[in-house]
Amino acid sequence: MPMLRYPRLTAAIAGALTTLAYAPFNLWLLAVAAPALLFMLWLRSPCSSFQTGFAYGLGIMGSGISWLHVSIAQFGDLGWFFPLVVTFGFILLMALYYACLGWLVGHLRSSEPVSLILVFPALWVLLEWLRGWLLSGFPWLQIGYSQIDSPVAGYAPILGVLGVSWAVLVSAGLLISLTTPGRIRLWSASGLVAIWLGGWLASQAGWSRPVGDPLRVALVQGNVPQAEKWAPEQLLPSLLLYAKKTQENLDRDLVVWPETAISAFQYQVDEPFIQPLETTVKHHGSNLVFGVVQMDEARERYYNAMVALGNEERGRYHKSHLVPFTEYLPLKRLLWPLVDLFTIPMSDFSASEAAKPLMRVGPYQVGLSICYEDAFGNEMIRALPEAAYLINASNDAWFGESLAPHQHLQIARMRALETGRFLLRSTNTGISAIIGPDGELLARSPLLQLDVLKGEILPMHGVTPYARVGNLGILSLSAAALMAAFFLVRRRTA
Repeated sequence: MPMLRYPRLTAAIAGALTTLAYAPFNLWLLAVAAPALLFMLWLRSPCSSFQTGFAYGLGIMGSGISWLHVSIAQFGDLGWFFPLVVTFGFILLMALYYACLGWLVGHLRSSEPVSLILVFPALWVLLEWLRGWLLSGFPWLQIGYSQIDSPVAGYAPILGVLGVSWAVLVSAGLLISLTTPGRIRLWSASGLVAIWLGGWLASQAGWSRPVGDPLRVALVQGNVPQAEKWAPEQLLPSLLLYAKKTQENLDRDLVVWPETAISAFQYQVDEPFIQPLETTVKHHGSNLVFGVVQMDEARERYYNAMVALGNEERGRYHKSHLVPFTEYLPLKRLLWPLVDLFTIPMSDFSASEAAKPLMRVGPYQVGLSICYEDAFGNEMIRALPEAAYLINASNDAWFGESLAPHQHLQIARMRALETGRFLLRSTNTGISAIIGPDGELLARSPLLQLDVLKGEILPMHGVTPYARVGNLGILSLSAAALMAAFFLVRRRTA
């Protein structure tokens, strides 16, 4: 192949093409074809696998998370050069994961079929897992997310998104093995059929079941521009907007507002605004969940919180997985001047100490996540089995009209599928959505428009295999694949 003469360029192009497998493009077969091309480069030239892995990482991260520049440049008030440097530095850091993967596959020599089917996919999944928690974690663009609408998505309730990644990457290896003559070609074709048919059959299983009557819901998308959201003069218009849209939908069982819909400390607006609103909500027999900042004056801490009105006692949830440099500052004493440099409001939150991300809303316990928390499936499953459904409140206004809101919605869909629960996603500027327990997008709002998204959900009961064991299943499978590869190579060389 002519492209293989330029391995680094080819790897970078393969990485960029992988981005097209994710939302909003959804060309999910590219998530098989592009890694397959990278695998071919690794087989052809193992000595340069570090460089080709790094080039692939630059391609996928450079095209897939370029929206980071939008967030910093538009809302950090830092001009254009510094955000560009920060974004490029972060892309380089993420690309190093793929470079390390390339280095590993270049040094773990084995036969071609063993490498393609056992070694490469297992190591890739382990590196995705590492990227999902190291230094607070960045699981964005794990390759399994691209398959939410493909047959192999059926593995998500069993092995989580990393299990879907494994199915995709084994498929990539089998795709290359199809070019090998003889019995290997037949076995590879059979393996491909088995993986994709198995995913489809797994998707037919019912891991959860309804436990109550349908709930009529309304998600209010206020579309308050991020540049104006925290301005003091914007507080009253925002409160009036959300109150009006709630009054119009009090015939619903539940109304949900986005993250920090109330852009103030709760104590500042409790008596004049929240208490009268709570009385109205209770009078109509409805429930309201909204985002606000809560202050613990005794401990001198404040929290990114969600509050539930409608029960005798208010429900409360504090965000636990905070985003470095925007919600908290690592090495605070050393790096505190960065807070002033970035001019980010509310950038010193404290994390929740609660054992489970649960809050009572009406008669049900609900699994809560705020913004980026829904990217961590192993944390969201802690809400099960108690949670009857899930709520994710977010503020994707930081991302503008970039790829990020579409990618974030795709991540939320995977969480619904992994847990077998309906998920309500309420955002400030979009994309708000009602998602079914099979990951299906039942309704969605337009991006960057004022909207009230209405629909029905069912409270659910039951626990998926993934919710029981978390990532232990796929980590065990990956370890077993590497052990099998080791013994096969050892047997061959004996």
